[in-house]
Amino acid sequence: MRTLVMGDIHGNWKALCQCLDRSGFDRSRDTLIQLGDVVDGYDQVRECVEELLTIEHLIAIRGNHDAWFLDYIRCGQHPDRWRQGGYNTARSYLRPLNKEHLLMRDGHGYKTALNPGDIPEAHKRFFSRQLLYYLDDDNRCFVHAGFDRRMPFAGQHPDVYLWDRSLWDQALSFQATASGEGPCGEFRCVTPFADIFIGHTETLFWYTDQPMKGGPVHNLDTGAGSRGRLTIMELATGAYWQSDPAPALYRDGYRR
Repeated sequence: MRTLVMGDIHGNWKALCQCLDRSGFDRSRDTLIQLGDVVDGYDQVRECVEELLTIEHLIAIRGNHDAWFLDYIRCGQHPDRWRQGGYNTARSYLRPLNKEHLLMRDGHGYKTALNPGDIPEAHKRFFSRQLLYYLDDDNRCFVHAGFDRRMPFAGQHPDVYLWDRSLWDQALSFQATASGEGPCGEFRCVTPFADIFIGHTETLFWYTDQPMKGGPVHNLDTGAGSRGRLTIMELATGAYWQSDPAPALYRDGYRR
């Protein structure tokens, strides 16, 4: 039995299937830790959730986009910032209801006939049970965005785990100094971890669709929701597998 970790999916079901297939993932024996942001991006969110629900040993972490969708499920109101990808999430759930035509958008937002009651109960449970973070027995931390390394890890505000980019910025600065570009010290956290796995910040900002590492921090958001690839990594070996680039899978373009 293996344990693998996967970056942000963002509705890219085709990439999800490729990563599971190319890694030889065993749905009944292997464990998958998914780093969040299943929704908002490409328009097969519903299919992504159905696929993840077939995995017996799944540890699902909540991303900031998932949190927006959960807010919608619970209160029936579209969060203002859900405009960042929410159109295609709604589209994926309207399609099997033959209500996709009741979806309109302009430069300011969109209107939709989607109601929380249209979301399958199993999917509602999936989003409500996502974790803010996961700590394994080997002192590894898995979190969507990051945390304040100057404070004890547990008990930070939930938004920090969903949104923080300071950890990754600091890890990259540390990596630069460790490479001889400045004075190098140990990358320390108040709560020390052997390794930290994050998503949230696309490696495409550094002109790569490959996983990146700074100190103990591994960034697995390789741009599956835009122009990059989805990545799945085996923890024991560090080997990883990737999907094809998203534009090759969705040839009608990036529709976030």
